[in-house]
Amino acid sequence: VLYPSPEGIGPARDPFASAQAALDGVIASSMAADALTAIRGEALPLVMLDSDPEGSLGAATVNLDIADGIRQATEHLLALGHRRFLHLAADVPSWTFDVRARELAARLSEVPGTSIRTARSPIHIEGAVTAAEAALSPPGPRPTAVICDDDQLAAGTYKAARRLGLRIPDDLSVTGVDDLALATAMDPELTTVHLNAELFGERGMRALLAVLEGQAPEAGDIPVQLILRGSTAGPR
Repeated sequence: VLYPSPEGIGPARDPFASAQAALDGVIASSMAADALTAIRGEALPLVMLDSDPEGSLGAATVNLDIADGIRQATEHLLALGHRRFLHLAADVPSWTFDVRARELAARLSEVPGTSIRTARSPIHIEGAVTAAEAALSPPGPRPTAVICDDDQLAAGTYKAARRLGLRIPDDLSVTGVDDLALATAMDPELTTVHLNAELFGERGMRALLAVLEGQAPEAGDIPVQLILRGSTAGPR
C-alpha cells in the first residue's frame, strides 16, 4: 500500500482501522519519527528513509550520503575559484535539509575568504524565483555561486538570473540536488548531485525484509555523485 502523507510533512493519519492487523511493516520516507506513532503503534517493524539515524524510532534507517553530495558540489565550486556563495535552502523543517546546511557551512568555514548568504524558499519554482531574485539583488557584493537544495530551486534561480540580466554560468554558477529530468531540460544543463532513487527504494525494502527475518540490514549510506554539466564555471 502506497500512502502519501496528505501534507507531505507533519503527522500522518493511520489509513487503516487497525494498522497492525493490515500491515507487516512500514517504510517511511522523509518523515519525523514521532509523526508515525499512529501508524506504527509499538509493534510494527519500521524502516526510516532519509531520516536522522540518531533520533530514529525505526528498526533500521536508510540514507543517501547527502553530506558527501554537498561536499562534492562545494569543493567543485571552490576549485573553480568561487568565494561568495548563496545557499538557496528548502524552507522545510527536515533532517535532510539541515544536513545540507551544516555541511555547506562546515566546508566553507575551512577556506579563508569565503562568505555565505542563506535564502529560504518553498520547494517549487515560483517561490525560488522570488527568493533568489531578492538574494541576488543589491545592496552588497553579489554571490557568484548558488548551491540549491533541490533542482526545482535551481530552476527558479535560472529564471531569477534572467530577470536580473545575469548569465549562467558566465555571471553565476548554479548547482542542484536530485538530478531530476528537469536538470537536462534547462539551458545550460544543470550541474547537480545525482541521487539514485531506485536503489534508495530497493535498499529500504531490503532493510525491511531483513528486519522481518530477524537479520541485520545492510549498513552504510548510499553513495551519491556530482554530475558536471554547463551551469558551473569560474567566476569572472
